[in-house]
Amino acid sequence: MSLLVERDGAVLRLTLESPRRNALDDASVAALIGQLEAAGQDDGVRVVTLSGTGDDFCSGFDFVGRNQGGERPRVGSIQRRLPAQAHRLIPLVLEVQVPVVCVVRGWAAGIGFQLALAADFTIAAGDARFWQPFVARGFTPDSGAAWLLPRTVGLARARELLILGRELSGTEAERWGLIHRAVDGDDLGREAAALVAALASSATVAIGLTKRLLNTGVSLDLHAHLANEAFALELSSRSRDFKEGLAAFTEKRPPEFEGR
Repeated sequence: MSLLVERDGAVLRLTLESPRRNALDDASVAALIGQLEAAGQDDGVRVVTLSGTGDDFCSGFDFVGRNQGGERPRVGSIQRRLPAQAHRLIPLVLEVQVPVVCVVRGWAAGIGFQLALAADFTIAAGDARFWQPFVARGFTPDSGAAWLLPRTVGLARARELLILGRELSGTEAERWGLIHRAVDGDDLGREAAALVAALASSATVAIGLTKRLLNTGVSLDLHAHLANEAFALELSSRSRDFKEGLAAFTEKRPPEFEGR
């Protein structure tokens, strides 16, 4: 399996590792799905990080490896397979009720780009490369690219990325509003660690519900969204962290959240 899994206290670290610039395959996608599903049910996990070994984050899906040798799959294989693979992975990143931090060096292409888009916070090296290779390879976008991009940067820039195949550096991706922050490559580890530490000590229940409100709100009318807000307030106001937040405010001290 080309996925390294490490639990560091409240932080679940998922690291892509494969010889093709950390390209994903069926096994690594399935492993990511399994880890994210488990994280969503584990009260001890307060942050998930996604990164890659070596010089690149993720060069996309390993279509070369999949299509080397063997008999061609029967017609309909893609549409049968995707709902349980890449098209399950991206919604999970959006829906899991803990923050997901993506750390990008080198290439973030195809589904690697989509993982960076779906994460709650993506920090990239200034010279990282974000690319949507689909049309340049003669096929259409997958893993939610044509849904995520217009909502993030608008249709005009989405066309530039998906149809014209424009590559963006990490610095340009930050300027376009695609990622949280671009930093010098030497500072990437330190900046990411500081963000992860802040999230790991924050109010996890409130973060998870706020994430849900943000990701569902764009497709709802105001009244439906406000109903979701009321539900989220009901839940978050019953958490230990809410009580700690009130006590800390009253006592004029920093809160000590437990993530519960």
